[in-house]
Amino acid sequence: MNCSDIKLMLIEDHKLIRVGIKTLFDETDGYQVVCEAECGKEALNKIENSDIDVILLDLGLPDISGTKLIKEILEINPNIKIIVLSSRNNEEEITKCFSLGIYAYVIKDINTEMLLYIVKSVNDGAMWFDPKIVQHLRNSNDSVLVQKKTSRANFRNTHSNLTEREYEVLKLVVEGKSNNDIAKQLCISEHTAKAHVCNIIQKLLVDDRTQAAVKAIKEGIV
Repeated sequence: MNCSDIKLMLIEDHKLIRVGIKTLFDETDGYQVVCEAECGKEALNKIENSDIDVILLDLGLPDISGTKLIKEILEINPNIKIIVLSSRNNEEEITKCFSLGIYAYVIKDINTEMLLYIVKSVNDGAMWFDPKIVQHLRNSNDSVLVQKKTSRANFRNTHSNLTEREYEVLKLVVEGKSNNDIAKQLCISEHTAKAHVCNIIQKLLVDDRTQAAVKAIKEGIV
């Protein structure tokens, strides 16, 4: 294992899913699964003795609720970044997870390339919201996202250096679209789509497309 690899823990009670995720990361440069657990108790025991950067956590464990486990993990090591990887899309549960301090909530039908990207982004300090849960977060009343509740016009006034096309691209970035998807939807080349995304990142003073999406959500463009 390279010392610069992102060190992962998988907490998932379904062995087939766990093995598939482990294989994905072990076969990709820059990632290493250092430990696994199939229940909450096992996870807590291993966390105390392992060097972990990011945890991929399934909420539906047999012995402890996912939200309780998140709380206990972060009490042991508040520096661990937690990504919930779940098939559940419950608004109250999503809100609770973010209020406890997770960095990302990912629905399990995510493609492998995007999952690799999310883990790297989270390890670098970004947050990530699955497009399927954005509306839940916007509807939340307990400030998981501190939103300004601005209109699109007000957002444009605040960020007047963005072009009309860049606003279109930004909305698609928030929806989780890849550069290829953006190119197809807007009938432009993938190279042009990538250039627009790079410009947006620079103009919004963020580090990557994930942070650009988060800023857009917070400031009310979606």
